[in-house]
Amino acid sequence: MRFEKGHKEQTRRRIIETASHKFRKDGVAATGIAGLMADAGLTHGGFYAHFASKEELVRAALEEALSQNYASRQEVLDQAQGADSLEALVRFYLRPAHRDTPERGCAAAALVSEIARHEPETRAAFTTRLRRLLDQIASLLPPEMNAEARDSLAIGLFGTLLGCLQMARAVNDPALSTQILESGEQAALNLARTWSAERRGGGISNKSLI
Repeated sequence: MRFEKGHKEQTRRRIIETASHKFRKDGVAATGIAGLMADAGLTHGGFYAHFASKEELVRAALEEALSQNYASRQEVLDQAQGADSLEALVRFYLRPAHRDTPERGCAAAALVSEIARHEPETRAAFTTRLRRLLDQIASLLPPEMNAEARDSLAIGLFGTLLGCLQMARAVNDPALSTQILESGEQAALNLARTWSAERRGGGISNKSLI
């Protein structure tokens, strides 16, 4: 059977896209190849025409998801007004809709604990894109801070956001889940304000961060 030019690449892209959603929703370990291929509208046997192993697909899906995450955050930042960019990013990340749709959300929050147990190549792919994410956050911090301080604060901020999102998803009390999101938002912005003020030797305006 003949296929149009580009059919194989389109099929590969469909598998990656399906996997990027399914892994984030159900986890890598809980996702079998047969079920994943069925969700993509393909047969199980066709998988190995595109990937040598599940691990290769995990890397590709992780890279796809993290690239989408970066683009989504950048769109939010592009729409924000200068000094309000950090606040916009924090609120975007800890919004209820993000908590409720892990399959379309941050791949780091959904998969970080699993990635730690994967092959070095997969962890390297994650590390590369995590650094890009941290650079994105660091770019929003006051230029008066030196590069090392901005990097350290970006790590602390993202750790706060990621941890609060994971907790909000894990609890079975809706009110507590919402409180975790709201408290995480305030904590992240307070951390940025305090750290920035210390590194600059002065204050930072409330308008710019909260």
